[in-house]
Amino acid sequence: MGKPMTVDLKDRVVIITGAGGAIGHAMAIDFARNGAKVIAAGRTLATLEATAAEIKSAGGEAAVIQADVGNKASAAALVEETVKRYGRLDVLVNNAGINGGPEYRKKIHEYSDELWDRIINTDLNGVYYCSKPAVAWMVEHGGGSIINISSIVGVIPLRLQCAFTAAKAGVVNLTKAMAIELAEHKIRVNVICPGSIMNEGVKELFYNDKERTERILSHIPMYRPGVPEEISSLTCFLASDDASYITGSVNIADGGWTCGYARDF
Repeated sequence: MGKPMTVDLKDRVVIITGAGGAIGHAMAIDFARNGAKVIAAGRTLATLEATAAEIKSAGGEAAVIQADVGNKASAAALVEETVKRYGRLDVLVNNAGINGGPEYRKKIHEYSDELWDRIINTDLNGVYYCSKPAVAWMVEHGGGSIINISSIVGVIPLRLQCAFTAAKAGVVNLTKAMAIELAEHKIRVNVICPGSIMNEGVKELFYNDKERTERILSHIPMYRPGVPEEISSLTCFLASDDASYITGSVNIADGGWTCGYARDF
C-alpha cells in the first residue's frame, strides 16, 4: 500500500473536522508529519485529545477545538478560534460526516425524517457552514486550499441510503461550484470520494464473516478495502503546492469499485 505521502506543508495551519474518526485521525497524523500545524476539530473531546497527544508525542504541533459542524455558530467559532490561535488558516479539510447503520437503511417512503435531517445537516450543511467563514478569511489573506470528503455514493448511488447519497452528491457539486467561484482568489477546492475504507465500524458491518466479505470484495477490482492512510495521503497531496494546478477535481479512491461491473454474470 506504499509509503506515507511526503509533501512540504511546513507551518501551514490546517483545520480537520471529524479528526477523531479513523480517516480524520490519519489525516491529522499525516499533516503533522509533513510539518503542518493541525487543528483537530469535532464533537468528541476524548478522541480529539488522543489524536493531538499522538501528534505532540511525535514532535508535531496540534490543538483541539470542540465543534459541531452542523451548527453555524460553532463552525464560525472554529475558524475564528483557529485564526486567533495561529494568526492564519491555510487549509480546511471538511471530513466530518455521519450515516445511518443497517437498521436505518430503508426505501425513501420508509426512511426516517429525523435521520434525513441529521445527515443532510452534518454531511452537506456542515461543509457549507465551515467553508463560508474559512473562505471569507482566505479571500482577504491571499488564498488557501479546501478539501471536501464525499463518498463513492456521491458519484454512483447505493440502495437504501437516500440521505447519505443526496448529501454526498451535494458535496461533489458544491466543491465544483466553489472551485469555479474561488479560483480568482487563489483558493483551490477539491473533493475526495472514498470507497470501502477499513475501520472498526466498517469491519463490523462488512468484513466480519467470510460470506459478507466475499460479497463486498466482489465489487472491488483490487479485491481489498482501503486503509485510512490512503485517503490521508491523497488529502495531503491536494493541500500541497504539488497540486497547484488542481482545482474542482473529483478524486475517487475506491480500488476501482465505481469503474464498472467487476462481477461475473
